[in-house]
Amino acid sequence: MRPAAVSHLRRGLPLFGLFAVACSPLSAFDALVPKDRGGARVAAGIPYGEAPRQRLDIYAPTGAAAGLRPVIVFFYGGSWNSGSRSGYAFVGRALAARGFVTVIPDYRLVPEVVYPGFVLDGASAVRWVRAHAKDYGGDGDRIVLAGHSAGAYIAAMLAVDDRWLGADRAAVRGLVGLAGPYDFAPFTIGASIDAFGAWRNPAETQPVTWAGAGDPPALLLAGAEDTIVRPRNSDKLAAKLRAGGVPVEVKHYPGIGHIGILTAIAKPFRGKAPVVDDVAAFATRVTER
Repeated sequence: MRPAAVSHLRRGLPLFGLFAVACSPLSAFDALVPKDRGGARVAAGIPYGEAPRQRLDIYAPTGAAAGLRPVIVFFYGGSWNSGSRSGYAFVGRALAARGFVTVIPDYRLVPEVVYPGFVLDGASAVRWVRAHAKDYGGDGDRIVLAGHSAGAYIAAMLAVDDRWLGADRAAVRGLVGLAGPYDFAPFTIGASIDAFGAWRNPAETQPVTWAGAGDPPALLLAGAEDTIVRPRNSDKLAAKLRAGGVPVEVKHYPGIGHIGILTAIAKPFRGKAPVVDDVAAFATRVTER
């Protein structure tokens, strides 16, 4: 498998379909793609709770800084039932190279937990980051919450619903969602039924229910060709935020699907969509002092 994968990488072709057949997709992808030299992992497996999956990795810019840097907490996707921070060094190093201390947490998955367990883990990770970011050169009062797919859902819930972070939500300067599901009740597919089906009031699980005045600015990115989490999710959340007077940017990248919006963060595929540029520009703007 590896020689064929390397050949695909050199030709700049999408790798995900190849990896999905042969091995763990994101871990293999992450192992093969070249990383940004301007960012490095500075801590691995740091516990933010007692459960085995309550661990996080931290990436930081390699250059010297005059002061504390803003922080991005990135939650990966996987239908709330799969995923590992080990496959996302390409994200951590890309964002660190743009000047952000970047934190990638694991969180408990279905069936170990169902809603709201993974949201509670996200909140615990963010509270840990706010308390300890300074130890790694980050400013715990300038946090951007980001995520892809199910991870974008977690980021959105933490940003728009103050039940989870309470007073610590004041540190959240912005929300970045990549292909996020924000308005998907009633639950009709297995992953959402398994994760949310036991909750009596489905509307309470939806970011669009809670979004409104006082929420942080948002950047909602979607692939125009995404048939897994359709771009209307971003449009619905944007409409609710705008109705509350919250600044929102929405971008639908042409020719990009659900996985392509994530892999476009990796160096060989940045020509597909300017995801890194858009995220970095937004995060820089909302974290300015």
